[in-house]
Amino acid sequence: MKRTPITRREFLRESALVGAAAAAVPALGRGAFGAAAAAEAPAKMPMIKLGKLEVSRLILGSNPFFGFSHGNPQAPGGEMRKWYTDEQVMAVMDQAADHGINAVWTPCYDHWIRLWNKYREKDGKLKIWIGQPDRYREMKQHITACVKNGGKAICIQGVCIDAAMRGKLYDLVKEWLELIKSFGLPAGMASHQPGTHLVAEDQKLPTDFYHQCLGTPERYTGEWREKPLATMRKIDKPMVGYKVLGAGRLDPKEALPHVLKSIKPIDGVCIGVFPRKKDEIAENAALVAELTKAATSRPAEKEAGPKA
Repeated sequence: MKRTPITRREFLRESALVGAAAAAVPALGRGAFGAAAAAEAPAKMPMIKLGKLEVSRLILGSNPFFGFSHGNPQAPGGEMRKWYTDEQVMAVMDQAADHGINAVWTPCYDHWIRLWNKYREKDGKLKIWIGQPDRYREMKQHITACVKNGGKAICIQGVCIDAAMRGKLYDLVKEWLELIKSFGLPAGMASHQPGTHLVAEDQKLPTDFYHQCLGTPERYTGEWREKPLATMRKIDKPMVGYKVLGAGRLDPKEALPHVLKSIKPIDGVCIGVFPRKKDEIAENAALVAELTKAATSRPAEKEAGPKA
């Protein structure tokens, strides 16, 4: 799918959308998790479906919870881990839920499972855990652990998938996916490469959705990003983009309008946050909600132009 150069009219329209979304972001400096932040009335979060599971179009990522900073300029991994105490993780999930985000995407580590169960016992506001098993040799155990501890969907982590797909171990990936589906959960797979999911479709692997990386530590560039975005448009199934903000390198007000304009209406984005200095959750949620609302209100204009 070849994208035409942006016109002046489109540029002005996108700038107006970003301005409207930015206006919906609560003022900073009120305390990230205080009553003032919770009292705001954010725009309604749009929803997508991963198989039969309905989730918010913006999903909370978890890399900062575990200090996976990928060179994030905001802070090194150790600083993130120190800041993200168990109580802070739970507070961030509650704040995300206050802004219409209903799902968090994390690996199936033992310490996460303990925290997730503690959060559920406290009747935490965010209700959906999407598990991402990332232990190649222990894949079946981690899938089962996610199921037993309240996971609502499972997506096999990208490093594991990329390794298996490079080796053309399609039957192994199929076995993992079928195990997930045997528990009645939506089954997905992730990749850091732009073409892996196209191969999965060619091989007819039993996926319900995909998780597509939009950048790697070596490739946080706009030019490389267009390749996975093109993949997301080619595949009919729901796809969730991650590394949308280049691990903290990109301004949401610039990255999100482009990404949301480039992907399908059934696709979503997964974004981790480190809201130590500003209310990243409110900003991201407002942008996704307002940009999606604006795009869906003009279907005729969106489809205008000659078809290939």
